[in-house]
Order: sequence, then structure tokens, then C-alpha cells
Amino acid sequence: MGKLVYSMITSLDGYAVAAEGDLGHGADDEEVHTFVGEVFDGVRTYLYGRRMYETMVFWETAHADPEHPPFVVDYARAWQRAEKVVHSTTLTSVSSARTRIERSFDPAAVRRLKEDSEHDLSVDGPTLAAQAIAAGLVDEYHLFVTTSVVGGGTRFFPDGVRLDLELVEERSFRSGLVYTRYRTR
Repeated sequence: MGKLVYSMITSLDGYAVAAEGDLGHGADDEEVHTFVGEVFDGVRTYLYGRRMYETMVFWETAHADPEHPPFVVDYARAWQRAEKVVHSTTLTSVSSARTRIERSFDPAAVRRLKEDSEHDLSVDGPTLAAQAIAAGLVDEYHLFVTTSVVGGGTRFFPDGVRLDLELVEERSFRSGLVYTRYRTR
């Protein structure tokens, strides 16, 4: 059975999407990219909302740009071999291989995906993740915390849900980014 992992870059004040601008410095260097590639090497299915999918579909062709360094190409190849499930009521087609559209988030279907999988799954995007968290489906939380306070936006953790978590790993990077991994108790 696979674990469902929720992971995002987040600001120091807990926002996965900033109301204005980006989440700040720290997540865009080789050391971090290489680590992310290692951490998510075991993920074979990505669950996305439309906006997150539209951001991540960059990886479908990233390997073809000769200007990209090897660590970018490596991550692109890993992303390409994974299955992608995009939860969207508005998206009419996808622009990546191994990708399908689901019109709604069905906790029972995600539970079956976990049970049937020999590999881990990832839910990406705070809106979709909020549904998975509320349904009790997320097994691990991976936060990549930048050094910026953004003052508002979409929170990493949804309001109205209590979680008691166990810290199982932490790491800091030269850029100032801090990685923490928590498991549900």
C-alpha cells in the first residue's frame, strides 16, 4: 500500500500560495532540486488540481531544453514516468502523457488508489490537499519552508482541521530553506 504525501513550498508564515508575488528565496537551487528529486523518487502517482497541474506540466518538456542542467532533466524524467490525475471541472484536455482528468475529488477512489499502489502518491496544491486532509487520507506532510513572510494567501494547512503530527525528519539548506517531514499519529 502506498502512502499519500502532501508537499509544497511554503512561506515562513505558513502560506503555500502568496496573495501577492512569490513565496520567496530558497527553493530554486541545485541542492534543493536534487533533494526533492531524491525524496519523491518513490512517487509514481501525482494528484493535482488544475492550477497546480498547469504549473507542473512544465516538466513534460523540460528535458528537451539543452540549457537545463542535469538535475532539472533528471527531475523531468521522473515526473514524466509518473501517473498524473488532474481534478478539475473546467479542464477539457491535458498536455502531458500518463495523465487523466477526474471531475471531482472522490475520497473513496483515492483510498483505493493508495491500497492498490506499490508506490507512494503525492497530492499537490493546497486546495486539493485540503480535501484529502479533511478525508483523513494524507499520511505524511513534507514542508519546504522559505525564509520569507508573505502576509497572506492560501495556507498550507486548511482551517478547521486538527492534526497531531510526529516530526520524523528535518534538514536545512545553504539557501536558508528548511525541510520538515511529519507523519500522522
